[in-house]
Amino acid sequence: MSENFLTLLATLSPAVFVATAVASWFQPGCKPKQIIAISKTATIVSILVVVLSSIYVTKQGLLESGLLGISGIGFSIRLDALSILMLGMIALLGFIIIKFSSNYLDGDQRQGAFIGKLAATIASVQLLVISGNIGLLFISWVLTSISLHRLLVFYHERPGAQVAAKKKFILARLGDGCLLVAIALLYNQFGSGNLEVIFSAIKGGLSAESSSLPLELSALFLALAAILKSAQFPTHGWLIEVMETPTPVSALLHAGLLNAGPFLIIRMAFVMDASTVAPILLLSLGGFTALFASVAYLTQTSIKTALGYSSVGHMGFSLMVCGLGVYPAAMLHLVAHSFYKAHAFLSSGSVIDLVRASKIAEQAQTLSPIKVTSGIAMALLLYTGFALLWGIDPQRELSLLFIGAVIVMGLSRIFTAAIARSWNPGLMARAVLLALTVTAAFFALESGTHLLLGSQVPELRVPGLGKMLLVSVILLGFGLVVFMQIIAPQLSKKPFYQELAIHVRNGFYANAWFDRLIQALTILSPESRQELVVIAPTNSHSGSGLTTRKK
Repeated sequence: MSENFLTLLATLSPAVFVATAVASWFQPGCKPKQIIAISKTATIVSILVVVLSSIYVTKQGLLESGLLGISGIGFSIRLDALSILMLGMIALLGFIIIKFSSNYLDGDQRQGAFIGKLAATIASVQLLVISGNIGLLFISWVLTSISLHRLLVFYHERPGAQVAAKKKFILARLGDGCLLVAIALLYNQFGSGNLEVIFSAIKGGLSAESSSLPLELSALFLALAAILKSAQFPTHGWLIEVMETPTPVSALLHAGLLNAGPFLIIRMAFVMDASTVAPILLLSLGGFTALFASVAYLTQTSIKTALGYSSVGHMGFSLMVCGLGVYPAAMLHLVAHSFYKAHAFLSSGSVIDLVRASKIAEQAQTLSPIKVTSGIAMALLLYTGFALLWGIDPQRELSLLFIGAVIVMGLSRIFTAAIARSWNPGLMARAVLLALTVTAAFFALESGTHLLLGSQVPELRVPGLGKMLLVSVILLGFGLVVFMQIIAPQLSKKPFYQELAIHVRNGFYANAWFDRLIQALTILSPESRQELVVIAPTNSHSGSGLTTRKK
């Protein structure tokens, strides 16, 4: 088979979803049996296309189609390990979400239209990940935002949906503008929109006089586009408010569309690797967002709002990893988060029952700062020892060690629990075994992803002094958050802690300025404006109960 045929075969995957969207125009109502059948067939065809494409990419490596465009910019398809991995992930998620939607919206008066809009969104994301030219990349990037907007206002009569969609629309247009500027700079610099031409020129080495400033600006605007796409602080408010859409939209948004930001950075990794400022921006803002959102997540009383903050934090962590240049780890985290978050949203209705069924009485523990610090230190020492045995070079792979340390630090709570109780060798052995399992899984999966991506991402660089100082501050911040989380039960009755919990639960009111900007109260109905809910404790325990304040 010719290379053109093989690459264009991949377009069959988004094409069948586009056909589903078009077919939904003729059966948009209740119980659309034909649309459901077509959509399910489309998901199966998509999976088969991914399987076939992956076979040929494994044999031949990079595959590119010819260009349909003018002056080096236009429509072309690129199949490599990165695009196949993303295409396969989207195909599997599409299969699950569309199957869920056929039952979830059974009887809805616009079920056919919803499935059509869902299929159009999946098609736009698939087209994004197989783009081989910056022209097609930009068009599909914009299409993902437009198709998502149509889903966010699916129930347009709901004021909450209008507020969230309006915020998202504004941020999406700003992100589109940033990406357009980055693309214009790249095209002006390299004279071509072909991704491989751009990457090869950067890998080949350009003179500092001809490449430094344009590449710096291109990388900076790419980073800004990813930040706006992935709901990073302080533009995260819309994501935690998108609760008026059907659950399948939340699953597709959090598991798929949000990943467009980290994917853009990974796809343009060679551009980012040639920059100095953009990685620092991703590292600092991504790290702060991950910390902020993870703390806010723990204080939420709504399951979906908590999942929203979880997504904000995960996107921040992914961008932080990209800022460090550990692109295989970022890709690994992106894929893992996608499947986890899709399952979390689609099963959110049964979470409460599961929590009630699994709730057990905890034994009283005596915690002290020394014991908590010892638990964190044990987790880090065990991780460091295993990393050295694995063969990690502390100098050359310091960034990878940092990422793993953040992940393993979460296990310090297990060590702290074991230390707090009377000496129990069995419990301590289980804690050590769990920490070793998580550490081994991280290094093994990261190595596998690195091998899979191969030459599609740059090799890991040794971070400079500035990055090292920033990384140390972020790691210290994660350690402090873990420390506070462990001792939180002992502080829950203190007034200062209760007041802080209120501010954290409301996200330090970072979303309020956006509400004023778009005049959110004028969008809300009179009934919605009558009462403004202020999250506050009603008794001595933070997090128990809500108080309502009339406008």
